[in-house]
Amino acid sequence: MIIPALDLIDGNVVRLHQGDYDQRRDYGNSPLSRLQQYERDGAKLLHLVDLTGAKDPSKRQLTLLKKLLGKLTVPVQVGGGIRSENDVKALLEAGASRVVIGSTAITQPESVKQWFQRYGAESIVLALDVRISADGIKQVAISGWQENSHATLESVIEQYLPVGLKQVLCTDISRDGTLNGTNIALYQEISQQYPHIQFQASGGIGSLADISPLPASGVAGVIVGRALLEDKFTLTEAIQCWQNA
Repeated sequence: MIIPALDLIDGNVVRLHQGDYDQRRDYGNSPLSRLQQYERDGAKLLHLVDLTGAKDPSKRQLTLLKKLLGKLTVPVQVGGGIRSENDVKALLEAGASRVVIGSTAITQPESVKQWFQRYGAESIVLALDVRISADGIKQVAISGWQENSHATLESVIEQYLPVGLKQVLCTDISRDGTLNGTNIALYQEISQQYPHIQFQASGGIGSLADISPLPASGVAGVIVGRALLEDKFTLTEAIQCWQNA
């Protein structure tokens, strides 16, 4: 499926280049109307990132998120600086269907495994952002891509299989925000290796031609952010492209 995504800073829809807060583009201050349009156009799942909360958890945009989630009928997954069980609980109570957990899954695996057991694997998406080395090692980056962890994509997945890991949002950092196409080989490889996991592809979608090879790669969905904001194609066209692939 196509998963439209919005990144939010202080109520504004933005895009950061390669995760850099100093390189941001603004796309207006009406996230609700965009999300409702995506819903009308046939989105079955939406993706929201609270970048304000990611930078400073004490400033999480909970009031805004609650308002947005309360006015949508399709499920929404929400991420951005999830560091504690309270963050998970607050987002689920605000109406998120799933909470997207990134760095904390690497830095505090024992805590995150408990959250899987407490809230159910259905409620948690692991966001694993990878830098792929010349020899093909998929190193997971953390802290808004500022540092490389010593974990590989595969080692993190293996670590969470015992608690029922079902959903992984996997971004190839080198493609993110570039509109230069997605890493099909990466998704083919991991979907074959872990057929029980629903992978969400992310990073680099700039045209319908970037979407068409994805369903055959084995991923369950693809996150589309900037391309929709910049009218590279419509959501309706993207959904048709996915269905006809």
